[in-house]
Amino acid sequence: MSRYNHKHKLGFKAYFYRTLFSAIVIAALVVCMPYGNTSSFRYQKGEPWEDEAFIAQDSFPILKLAEQVAHEQDSLKQFYEPYFRQDVDIMEQQLAGLQQDFLSLSPAAPHYFLPHLLNKLRHIYSVGILPVDAPLGFEGRLPRQIRVYRGNESSSKPLSSVFSEKTAYEYMMAEEDSVRFNHTHLGKLNLGKYLTPNLFYDAQKSLQQRQETDGRLVRTKGVVLQGQKIVDRGQIVDDEVMSILLSWEQHQKEHKITPKEMMFRVGGSILYITILVILMMMYFQQFRSDYLDSLRTMLLVMTLSLFFPIITYTIVKHSWGSVYIVPYCVLPIMLRIFLDSRTAFVTHVIAILASAVVLSDPYTFIVTQIVAGLVAIYSLRELSQRHELFRAAILVTIAALLTSLCMEFVRGAAAGNQELSRWPYPYLMMAGVLSMLAYLLLIPIERIFGFTSIVTLVELQNVNNPLLRRLSEKANGTFNHSLQVANLAAEVANRLDAKAQLVRTGALYHDIGKMENPAFFTENQSGKNPHDGLSYEKSAQIIIQHVESGMKLADKYRLPKAVSDFICTHHGCSRTRYFYTLRKNESPNAPIDERLFTYPGPKPQTLEQAILMMADAVEAASRSLPVYTEESIGMLVEKIIGAQMEEGSFSECAITFREITEAKEVLCARLRTIYHTRIQYPE
Repeated sequence: MSRYNHKHKLGFKAYFYRTLFSAIVIAALVVCMPYGNTSSFRYQKGEPWEDEAFIAQDSFPILKLAEQVAHEQDSLKQFYEPYFRQDVDIMEQQLAGLQQDFLSLSPAAPHYFLPHLLNKLRHIYSVGILPVDAPLGFEGRLPRQIRVYRGNESSSKPLSSVFSEKTAYEYMMAEEDSVRFNHTHLGKLNLGKYLTPNLFYDAQKSLQQRQETDGRLVRTKGVVLQGQKIVDRGQIVDDEVMSILLSWEQHQKEHKITPKEMMFRVGGSILYITILVILMMMYFQQFRSDYLDSLRTMLLVMTLSLFFPIITYTIVKHSWGSVYIVPYCVLPIMLRIFLDSRTAFVTHVIAILASAVVLSDPYTFIVTQIVAGLVAIYSLRELSQRHELFRAAILVTIAALLTSLCMEFVRGAAAGNQELSRWPYPYLMMAGVLSMLAYLLLIPIERIFGFTSIVTLVELQNVNNPLLRRLSEKANGTFNHSLQVANLAAEVANRLDAKAQLVRTGALYHDIGKMENPAFFTENQSGKNPHDGLSYEKSAQIIIQHVESGMKLADKYRLPKAVSDFICTHHGCSRTRYFYTLRKNESPNAPIDERLFTYPGPKPQTLEQAILMMADAVEAASRSLPVYTEESIGMLVEKIIGAQMEEGSFSECAITFREITEAKEVLCARLRTIYHTRIQYPE
């Protein structure tokens, strides 16, 4: 069983984190999920349909195209008849006035012409006179007829037959009348004053008639039934298909979700997201229960697993474009760098499943993104240099493009009348470019969540780092010791599948506290020993002080916690054995305050810290060997690590007996190489 599969009893904090994490994820995703009727189709008239075959999910009417509706609406304008009320009293008043004025001209005016004028005036008023400002137009177009009513009777009249004041006057002054009657007499009559509009616009009735005219317009031309195929992949979007697609979008916008339907949608979303969260929690409890005890780890997983589904929901809800432009592979890349491959894959799959639920073609999306995520994990074991991320991004992009292309071939694209889709590939390439920006997220994630990336560790390993350069100048012996320990610990870590870069960095900084009093440590001494004349207790306290001094320097230079932890754990709670033994031998019966000879700890908490403790103790002790042989080195390693085990130095970290045995083998082999041991020839 791998050391990553270990289980440990979950405490209250772990259960609290698990419950809080689950509640936040479920609530956030359910709230952000789009429940309205949205459409994420991409199509253009005259171009092939690039999505999956579109099956009607509901019955809806087919709307006519806007051009056709406008043409029919323009044709219907000729049937619009505005209403005018005809005032009968005006005619009687004007007839009486004309008769009275005509008789006043007598005997100059012949009496036989009066009936003729009255008949013409009566005809004009019976037809009707329209005011100059009468609202006749219907959106800039004059009607052919108007509707004239008096009392309960109404009739349609051609607009051309109705008089205006000008045409009525011309009718009264017609030439045939001038022949029979002297034009001077007609001028004296001033016929214009008897011509008053008697048709008055009725706004209410006209509006009703206009609505009735509009009601004649049929805006639909058929019905699409539920389950009917609207368009197939590769089919050209012609006028007919275009009108159906536009009709579907309009139907989606106008369709109001009922409370019952909303209840089912929300309930289904809650159940679906809950299932995904339970699966994730089961993974953590089964394989990485230690993560449940870590608040920063749970926060990182929660943030990344929420970010990408919420981005997907937002894009779909607002129809901002294709979701394939989102660099989903950033999630497994980040979790692979800061956690482990298995957690990265499981979280990536959960996030993809949560995102796909709102897409029109979830199958292709899930397959493409899972393959891309796997390639991201496989191609990026450790991110120690920028070019590794670029290489991973290129491989992820190629994998996504090939997967999308293969999915089209599997569905029969490029065969028969179906054509290859064009839209996913530019978006997938853009997502690949965006995934390269993941490098910029390393520093914010480290600062916010307290993780340490490989990039940071590699930068800290640079011997030109100010702290390491200062160590090499003030305590060169300690610096060389740290380099040797770093090499030993890194080889052991590689053998045990531990974090080699972390161990190497921790080894380089584990003794930085010795810079405060470098001469008190044997590797830096080149003459008189400053411990001479000091009590054993005082000497032990000076040696122990390098741990506290190292922690202060780590805070001053802002070393990551993952690195500074090696400073306080590389001795654990062990004793300063050299001075303790001298004190014990000098006064075997005198009481000893063991606290003065004991390091403050804590003991190693991780496998990497345990490796450093072993490598540090073995490398330091190896310098005191009188002769370097296989036997002497093997006995030394066995003695040092055996004593650490007897003291319980590894009781608080996840290390097995098998791993300790393998660590001994690596240390022995490495020390033999360092000291060039040879076999002993017989006498």
